[in-house]
Amino acid sequence: MPPAHQLPFERPVYELEDQLARLESQPDQSANIREAIRNLRVEIRRKTREIYDGLDPWQIVQVSRHQERPQTLDYIELVFDEFVELHGDRAYSDDRAILTGFARLEDRKVMFVGQHKGRNLQERNEHNYGMANPEGYRKAMVRMEMASRYGIPIICFIDTPGAYPGVGAEERGQAYNIAVNLREMATLKSPVIGVVIGEGGSGGALGISIADHMAVLQFAYYSVISPEGCAGILWKHPRHADKAAHALKFTSSDLLRLGVIDEVIAEPPGGAHRDHRQMATTLKASLLAALRDLSAIPADELVERRYQKFRRMGVFNDPEALAQAAAESEAASANVNGQQSS
Repeated sequence: MPPAHQLPFERPVYELEDQLARLESQPDQSANIREAIRNLRVEIRRKTREIYDGLDPWQIVQVSRHQERPQTLDYIELVFDEFVELHGDRAYSDDRAILTGFARLEDRKVMFVGQHKGRNLQERNEHNYGMANPEGYRKAMVRMEMASRYGIPIICFIDTPGAYPGVGAEERGQAYNIAVNLREMATLKSPVIGVVIGEGGSGGALGISIADHMAVLQFAYYSVISPEGCAGILWKHPRHADKAAHALKFTSSDLLRLGVIDEVIAEPPGGAHRDHRQMATTLKASLLAALRDLSAIPADELVERRYQKFRRMGVFNDPEALAQAAAESEAASANVNGQQSS
C-alpha cells in the first residue's frame, strides 16, 4: 500500500512501487517476472526523476513540508557524532522551537543551533511547530556569542514557517530580538554556516541565518514571507498561495541565481523524505567542506567578508553582475544535476 503521506504528484511513483512489491512477493520468480521486476525498477527511477525535475514552486513548498521529511532531530542523530543540548535564554524560559548545544562533526567541535517542528502532535506542541518566541532567538544568540568568544564554528539549521506571531511574543519584543540577532550575527568572529532543511519562512528564518556560507536543500524554500502570508496580503485569500509561490522566487535555484545563497545541496531522487540516510550523508559532506574553507579565514577578514556578502545582494540592478550571477547559477545547477546522476 502507498504511504498515507504521499503528495498528489508522487502518486504515479507509489503506484509503480506497489506493482513492484506485488511482483517481488510472488513465490514463483520465473524469468518473465524477474525481467518485469528489472523493468519496473528502471521505470520507477525514470518516473521519479521526471516528476522531480519538473516541480513548480508550489509543489516544492509541499515537498519542503512533507511529514516524512527529515527534521533537525533526525539530522542531529544522522550527521553529528555527539550532541550536548544547552537549555534556556538566561532571562525568561527554554524555547523548544530552537535547539542549541555543542556538537561534534567528525573531529570538529561546533555550536549547533536548529529549529525543530516535531513529527506527532505531542512533539509539535512541545516545539511549537518550529515557530520560536523572542526567548528562542535570545537563546540562540547566547550560544552563538559563546561560540564566538572561543572561536568555535557555528552551524544553524533553518526549518520554520516563521516566528511565532502570538500576542505574548509581540509583547516580549519579537521583532526587536530578531533584529538584535541580525546585528550581532553580522559581527560574530566564528565561521557561521546556515542550511535551510525545509521551510525558511520570514524573519523567523532570518533570525538565525546571517551566515558566511548559506545553503538550501534542493527542495526547500527560503523567503521573506510564506506563500500563504503573501497571498493573504496581495490577493486577500490564502487559496492563492500557489500564485504567490511562483511570484516570490524563493526556490533553491532562484536563490542561487539571485546570489542570496551560496550552495544548493542535492537531495536524493524523490526528495529527502524518501532516503534520510543518503540526504544526511550529502549534507554532512557539504558541512565539512564549508567548515574546511571557512576555518582558513582569519576572524577579522571573516567579519568583513560577511558584511560585504550581504552588501552585494540586490545585483539585479547591475546587468553585468546579474550576468555573472546567472553564469555561476548555471554552473552550480549543473553540479547539482551531476551529483544526482552519480
